[in-house]
Amino acid sequence: MKLICVEEHVLDPGIGAATQGLVRNEAPYLADWGRRVVDGVRVADASRPHVVAPSESARKALDMGAARLADMDGAGIGMQVLSYGGFPQLLPAAKSIELNKAANDRLAQAAIAHPQRFSGFATLPWQAPEAAARELERAVKELGLKGALINGRPGETFLDDARYAPILATLSDLKVPLYVHPGLPLQAVRAPYYGGFERELSARLSMFAWGWHNEAGIQVVRMLLAGVFDRHPGLQVISGHWGEMVPFYLQRLEDAIPQEASGLKRPVVQTYREHVYVSPSGMLTLPHFQFIHAVMGAERILYSIDYPYQSLDGARAFIDSLPVSDADRALIAHGNAERLLGL
Repeated sequence: MKLICVEEHVLDPGIGAATQGLVRNEAPYLADWGRRVVDGVRVADASRPHVVAPSESARKALDMGAARLADMDGAGIGMQVLSYGGFPQLLPAAKSIELNKAANDRLAQAAIAHPQRFSGFATLPWQAPEAAARELERAVKELGLKGALINGRPGETFLDDARYAPILATLSDLKVPLYVHPGLPLQAVRAPYYGGFERELSARLSMFAWGWHNEAGIQVVRMLLAGVFDRHPGLQVISGHWGEMVPFYLQRLEDAIPQEASGLKRPVVQTYREHVYVSPSGMLTLPHFQFIHAVMGAERILYSIDYPYQSLDGARAFIDSLPVSDADRALIAHGNAERLLGL
């Protein structure tokens, strides 16, 4: 059975060099991460955490060739949909436009070199929405990329801000998805929400233990409540880490904010199920899967490992052992990704 993983990361040296100082200013607590950084915890057999040391993951993230393919072959993974880490939205708009274009060109070259093994999501200059919409169109129509991924907020506000409508409209018109990936929490909430502990503990809590996922979930919730999906009916979103907490409170949201209060065209749960796909991002735990399968159905689940920040060990064994029908397993393993991304 073919296995397609949709949240598998690469790094761009140009974006990394240009944003290093800006990221340090925006998130000085990253220094507390140190050598023991852990991007979440994936457990394949309930006893063995499968995380990758930062130096090793950074080295692997720079590779879009033979070493990555060898890792995929060893884990039984047929294709990775690659996406860039980093925060180019922190840069001045003009500089970001050119860096994103160059990065997308490199990503497309990797996919062209290995068309059966790699595809990709574009990186965009969100701080220049009109230019970002044009770059998205170029990336999809000329480069063959399959959508876009955003790391965190596009700026000081979230994706429901009207200034980002040109990008969302282009995603909707092109019928390609946006992967809403976690990013840096707002500075205004970092100290009161996550401070007060030992420095490294606060840093971890504010990032991969809770803060990243909470903020990524809020971004999708705001899109729901702002009517983004009513205005852009072709827009599809992918939400990792089992939906960044949102599915577990989805019914509560609808009960607390019915259409009479929201003014939306559809109930919250219906809109979410019609516009959001969920993937595990390497959180390969059976109770999470069973809940998401019950809430979303197999047609709305994609597969992802979060390589190279998570090890590929057990990636195949988890999906092979899921207590679902062969038809559902095939949808999750490759069918949904093929349909959504046109693979």
